Amino acid sequence: MRKIILICIIAVTVFACKSASTATTSNGAEPLSTKLDKSTQVAIKGNWVLTNVSYPGSEYIKVNSFDLADSKCFIGSTWNFISNNNKGSMALASSSCTAFSSPIVWSINNQGMLVLKILDAGIKAKKVRDGYLLKVGGVTENSFQLIDNINVGGQVKDVTYQFQRAN
Repeated sequence: MRKIILICIIAVTVFACKSASTATTSNGAEPLSTKLDKSTQVAIKGNWVLTNVSYPGSEYIKVNSFDLADSKCFIGSTWNFISNNNKGSMALASSSCTAFSSPIVWSINNQGMLVLKILDAGIKAKKVRDGYLLKVGGVTENSFQLIDNINVGGQVKDVTYQFQRAN
């Protein structure tokens, strides 16, 4: 009887543990690691202002960032990243654009990619299937960049979001 109980406990422990090695991407690309880059997460915790959005051809091409608004509407937006629970918020406040605010869930994997979900009110992150992968770059005490890839005429271009620490 003790052996059966011991085997059951071991089986439950083994099968209940979630693998933290890899997850596949939705586009069939190489698997992404689900291990987190805790040091970078801690480095960007706090309040930030998105100060600039740049990409080749920005004078001719409009980019709809995060499926929410024109990329220029994000200039001046405020972002809060909480590293101990991977939650936060973002708010658009440009006077020439529609105001928007939302809670977010985020993490940075050990490949330097920020995994971001923008949540609707009352919806839990596990119910949100769509999200964004952005490369994290240029992390300093007072600034960092998020870099997204867009397809323009069959060519991949980088959209760079520049953040500065809020006072």
